[in-house]
Amino acid sequence: MGTPEAAVPTLLRLLADGHEVVAVYTQPDRPSGRGNKITMSPVKLAALANDLPVFQPVKIRSQETLDTMRSHQADAAVVVAYGRILPPAVLEIFPKGAINVHFSLLPKYRGAAPVNWAIVNGEKETGVTTMLMDEGLDTGAILLTSRTEIGEEETAVELMSRLSQDGAELLSETLGTFDHITPRSQDNDAATYAPLLKKEFGNIDWSESANAISGKVQGFQPFPTTFTAFRGKKLTIWSAKAVGPQDGSIPESAPIGTIAFVGKDSFDVVCGGGTVLRIFEVQMEGRKRVSSRDLINSAKPAAGEMLGELAS
Repeated sequence: MGTPEAAVPTLLRLLADGHEVVAVYTQPDRPSGRGNKITMSPVKLAALANDLPVFQPVKIRSQETLDTMRSHQADAAVVVAYGRILPPAVLEIFPKGAINVHFSLLPKYRGAAPVNWAIVNGEKETGVTTMLMDEGLDTGAILLTSRTEIGEEETAVELMSRLSQDGAELLSETLGTFDHITPRSQDNDAATYAPLLKKEFGNIDWSESANAISGKVQGFQPFPTTFTAFRGKKLTIWSAKAVGPQDGSIPESAPIGTIAFVGKDSFDVVCGGGTVLRIFEVQMEGRKRVSSRDLINSAKPAAGEMLGELAS
């Protein structure tokens, strides 16, 4: 049971390990892109490529869905970013339970976007957890974990790609040693939450520190991204990092959001607490993603110009 690209490596690993995948459940096809073309999920495409039966129920709690699930006579469900909280009526179908691959070190970062928030919050380490699902939100007993460091400039897209491979490996180990694992209850007092991402989260508040904004630039990819207003238009920032100010280049009176220095390949913006964000890659509204060098050559941003929060 899974939907996005991050769930595909686990499905393929199940097949490579010789498990019988009797059914694949994924979210219904939905319109996507500028043309609103109906699009299949990455998991559905992978399942069809491997001649696996695919099910896409709109209502996971319906009697018809429950009856169909029982008819598979599956020993266990493997769940990776399926996109629905499974009710007890579903969990009770599988003799060995529903095994979830979650992309954090539980109980930290329960919820929909653990990879994004780990980066945004400046974590140095994350990982993958396999757990036995219960009716709570990522509250089930832990089976196994694997750990990895977060790269200093790693984006959420890059980290998710790595963790999806780690998750497939950990799930393989979990199933291979399942009967010898003693599930561990989570420490609820140590739990943190990784809420669903919303577009407005990406609107830059320049009063925050450069480190905080840099974390959002890396963590809020591919959605909602981080963006600001420049000359009345939306400017998305794709790559940036906190730096020390150029010697003498930033007056103490420079307001936050001021472009303080324009170099050959980047430009600096004043952030909260006298910190500075250096910007390397951007995208103007209605244009393609480019290096800051290209923006500097074409739009010629100048020291003293202001960036600001985008009006909602």
